[in-house]
Amino acid sequence: MAHPSLQEHYDNAGLITGDAGWECKGIICSLDAIEEVVEESIQKGCNLIVAHHPIIFGGLKKINGKNYVEKTVIRAIKNDIAIYAVHTNLDNVIDGVNGRIAKMLELKNVSILSAKQDTLKKLFTFVPIDKAGAVRNAIFTAGAGYIGNYSECSFNAEGEGTFKAEEGANPYAGDIGKRHTEKELKIEVIVPSYLENKIVAALKAAHPYEEVAYDVVELSNPNNRIGSGVIGELTEPMNEEGFLALLKRIFQLQVVRHTALSGKAIQKVALCGGAGSFLVPKALAAAADVYVTADMKYHEFFDANNRMLVADIGHYESEQFTINLLQEILEQKFPTFAVLKTAVKTNPVKYFL
Repeated sequence: MAHPSLQEHYDNAGLITGDAGWECKGIICSLDAIEEVVEESIQKGCNLIVAHHPIIFGGLKKINGKNYVEKTVIRAIKNDIAIYAVHTNLDNVIDGVNGRIAKMLELKNVSILSAKQDTLKKLFTFVPIDKAGAVRNAIFTAGAGYIGNYSECSFNAEGEGTFKAEEGANPYAGDIGKRHTEKELKIEVIVPSYLENKIVAALKAAHPYEEVAYDVVELSNPNNRIGSGVIGELTEPMNEEGFLALLKRIFQLQVVRHTALSGKAIQKVALCGGAGSFLVPKALAAAADVYVTADMKYHEFFDANNRMLVADIGHYESEQFTINLLQEILEQKFPTFAVLKTAVKTNPVKYFL
């Protein structure tokens, strides 16, 4: 769902501690894999923590327990607890962190706010007409053919292919040493870059030819299912005070930091869980009425330029439902396996009211 190759260049998603070959005894899902969550895993007999935030983000030059990162790593290693982080790669898929926030707000017509470039390729292949259906099914199953909300998309054109089997070949049709002409279908499909190897392997396994003719080319098209933030629409417009109250209720907020109210109705909602100030220009360009995010600095609130409402709801608060998302993904994949949510409130930020 969130391939590791989709993480940002600065990120450290993936297996942080432990061995991928270990037998998994139980999983705890958490936003942060801190020492208290490791202790919880030990007590509950779970040897895998699946967290959103990587406990190791920058390099560790020493591991002597002087800070919470080192203490967590030491505790995990000593007790054979694996920690796996699904961070910006889960941010960058439409059904990931931001898609879950949009779902909580019941947004419709949800799309990526800032599409990620260089994530699409096109696969061309040539198949005997009577085998085209089987080949199409194989590459669709492997993940080819998605365009927006449509799946199994392909273009097919009939033509003739020629080949001459040389000595040592085992041709699907024709004779050794003689040119053969075969009625073929040219199939074109969109391929996510991170699934290229899987899809090509499926193509070769399903194709009847000994030597499969295919081309893979890079596309400059943006991928509208991969990228930063999302934008969608409320079912009905709301006034600004009503929308801020909605945020407080759904996300159980004690406070919302926001720009000045303008009296404008809210319907188009842009959002990004976690630190999302970098997407303010994208939200403005998309004509959003409000941008919901976290970790906005003082001067960054000016960037809204009185053209939209900006609501900072807090980092933990914006991403808290990611724990539910991780649990659901794993339970769907492993329906008979114990997948728990942490009982530890990992938010380090408190509010004095």
